[in-house]
Amino acid sequence: MAIGIDKLDFYAPNFFVSMDDLAVARDTDPNKFKIGIGQSKMAVNPVSQDIISMGVNAAQDILSEDDKENIDMVVVATESGIDHSKAAAIEIHDLLQIQPFARCIEMKEACYSATAAIQLGKDFLSNRPGKKVLVIASDIARYGLNSGGEPTQGAGAIAILLSHNPRIMELNDDSLSYTTNVYDFWRPTSERYPVVDGKLSKDAYIESFNTAWNEYAKRTGHEVKDFESFCFHVPFTKMGEKAFKTILNENVEDSIKNRLMEAYQDSVLLNRDVGNVYTGSLYLSLISLLENHEFNAGEKVCLFSYGSGAVCEIFSGSIVSGYEAELNKEKHSDMLDSREQLSVEEYETFFTRFDNQEFDFERELKGDPYSKVYLSNIEDHIRTYKTEQ
Repeated sequence: MAIGIDKLDFYAPNFFVSMDDLAVARDTDPNKFKIGIGQSKMAVNPVSQDIISMGVNAAQDILSEDDKENIDMVVVATESGIDHSKAAAIEIHDLLQIQPFARCIEMKEACYSATAAIQLGKDFLSNRPGKKVLVIASDIARYGLNSGGEPTQGAGAIAILLSHNPRIMELNDDSLSYTTNVYDFWRPTSERYPVVDGKLSKDAYIESFNTAWNEYAKRTGHEVKDFESFCFHVPFTKMGEKAFKTILNENVEDSIKNRLMEAYQDSVLLNRDVGNVYTGSLYLSLISLLENHEFNAGEKVCLFSYGSGAVCEIFSGSIVSGYEAELNKEKHSDMLDSREQLSVEEYETFFTRFDNQEFDFERELKGDPYSKVYLSNIEDHIRTYKTEQ
């Protein structure tokens, strides 16, 4: 029985900063951000939107009462965890009012863990007909003000409902993982922000993709031409493009190269305006691809997932007939278009207030129709959330 993605949605905070403005404030050529790394806007989260509230906001519109009764597992993938012990999945399970006999866990491996969660969910469903798994990828990418990684920040959450007989994408049984020990990006528990070796990070990403792709092609017999499109983890949109071009060599016909590169550009439209969402970046890219590229039923998408440290995975999915009806392109366009633009000074204030957990509800809750849940208080390390009616 086919298992795969039945429903898919995302949430981005209601504020952003323009990369043009950020470049000017940092005395940098705007083209370095807009062309060099391929980013236009960067989502900025208020204190009242953390990984839990964003995860709930991403999932709330796609879950029916039937879904909530049949979800047997909730997995939250994040590298922005808010507790060393308690899983964010427990809070999300409660706020979404999912039936109580569900397994709830949190997973971590840099930006890769959402893919691990999906594969876990797929295996979990293999002998549980009629049941469903909710995967949430929710993250806040923060490198610090005036840091080298600042233009690759962002925030957001993606919700993925896995089921039998999925209506969007069937997950194929062809995944391949590759692990290598490398210190390209990591965040010790004593540090507020990550430690990054920029050049090594890019090299490790591309090396992992090439090694995994060659082994994947060897084991499966798949060639580049067998896929309608490729979808990458994109901490910034030029990263996936650089890796992709390494396999679009002289053995690939120009017509196929052109088709695949056009599809790649479709796949990063949302990422370009949201920024880095860590564990959710690949799946934000998948939403962008599905909403902006035309597919025929049965066509295959190759997905590359990467988490620094490093673990990567290549796998594929087959498009299901009628998938378009399950997408929310109009909602997503409106959500991004209606965001409030912050000046760089305002963005820096938001950034500092988040570090200090200083709420400003009058400012933060203004005009966000897509946020039904927000963090309202932290007292004695207990987080309290409120639901907008």
